[in-house]
Amino acid sequence: MAGSGLFAIRDVGSLIHETSEEGTELKKAVGVTQLTAMGVGAIIGTGIFVVIGKGSGIAGPAVILSFVLAAVACAFSALSYAELASSIPVSGSAYTYTYATLGEIVAWIIGWDLILEYGVSVAGIAIGWGGNLNAFLDAAFGFSLPDAIAKSPEDGGMFNLPAVFVVLAITFLLVRGVTESARVNLVMVVIKLVVLVFFIVVAFANFGTGNFHPFAPAGVDGITAAAAIIFFAYIGFDAVSTGSEEARNPARDLPWAIIGSLAICTVFYVLTTVGALGIASPDQMKDSDAPLAAALDEGAGMSWAAGILALGAVIAITSVVLVIFYGQTRIFFAMCRDGLLPRRMATVHPRYGTPAKLTFVLGGLIAILAALVPLGTIVELVNIGTLFAFVLVNIGVIILRRTRPDMPRPYRVPWSPVLPLIGVAFAVYLMSDLPWDTWVRFVAWLAVGLLIYGLYGYRHSRLRSPERSGS
Repeated sequence: MAGSGLFAIRDVGSLIHETSEEGTELKKAVGVTQLTAMGVGAIIGTGIFVVIGKGSGIAGPAVILSFVLAAVACAFSALSYAELASSIPVSGSAYTYTYATLGEIVAWIIGWDLILEYGVSVAGIAIGWGGNLNAFLDAAFGFSLPDAIAKSPEDGGMFNLPAVFVVLAITFLLVRGVTESARVNLVMVVIKLVVLVFFIVVAFANFGTGNFHPFAPAGVDGITAAAAIIFFAYIGFDAVSTGSEEARNPARDLPWAIIGSLAICTVFYVLTTVGALGIASPDQMKDSDAPLAAALDEGAGMSWAAGILALGAVIAITSVVLVIFYGQTRIFFAMCRDGLLPRRMATVHPRYGTPAKLTFVLGGLIAILAALVPLGTIVELVNIGTLFAFVLVNIGVIILRRTRPDMPRPYRVPWSPVLPLIGVAFAVYLMSDLPWDTWVRFVAWLAVGLLIYGLYGYRHSRLRSPERSGS
């Protein structure tokens, strides 16, 4: 441990040693297939079912290039996540990596930021799950849930029952065990990929080239503007790194899972986009809340397929809720084990091998948020939080290469520091394009976090009270 001030750095060896402490030791139970499925499960959600329409409305058929550009922007940060995840196989993701490179206060800031990012994301996705469930019920059975139990009070209802249901169901699954959660997620990932394959096959069977002209009506500016929106359809691969401590072979499996999940999703995104444009024009999709269903209906004359796409969306979103919520519990767990939040919350259930107590607490809070609050523009905090984490992870790779050159690195980012710096540049560029009020909310949340750190975290940190065993 370097120093005891605000910028004290945790030694990588001590971080790894603490993963085997009695009472806070997580079960090593997932392999490369389950980890890769976690990445795919987190990435492929509402993005692929919705963002194609918005992107094509901006860039036209050149939205295909926008998807590729967004994937490239993510790839640089994915490489840095892969190096740190394989070198520091400890729960916490960007929070833990920052603790080992930039110091405690910066680690607290990113950890606090990620708690908000993941929590708001889970609540927002759960609300979207309820909307897609209604769409599926309407498409398949001709009825939907009444607004009173399907919308928040501000949206004209009493509470959002479907959102509460999915959050609580995922909470109990995560408590039950990481092995069970990974298996359920793998099944859901297979189903939603099958649904996308169905769409791609049907689209290419009815393919035409007429909708590809003009290819880039808005030029390069349209391609980059669409990429800024599409970028957020790729967010989620970073959640894989939160499972570092529960991976059976993190040195080998985590790089494959992080980079592999991003590559798989990129291939599916591009093929789906090409197929959609082969049967429907950008104008037919840009204003639709379900552009893939609209493409099948108007382009291929298969209105009955809307139900299949709606079911695929419901399953896709369920998988996203599972993986993102899992990631939040592991970041919170790492912060509690380090003493920055109450350490009693880091207790692992003796039978299930999961942080059951904190999972129930977080699940209850997120369920209340999803039931009563229309998130609206607050969800933009997810975007800025993720990009902020990308910046710090890329910087962390550069710093650790200098401060710990002899540290074992099963995977190494090639051409460092050039590629990590490019990752920083992409993230900063996208952050600069976010609305001003998003920055204001972000700074306000961090101010609250710094107050909590000053009143509690600094005094209870293991760096200053390593002998402390409670909260």
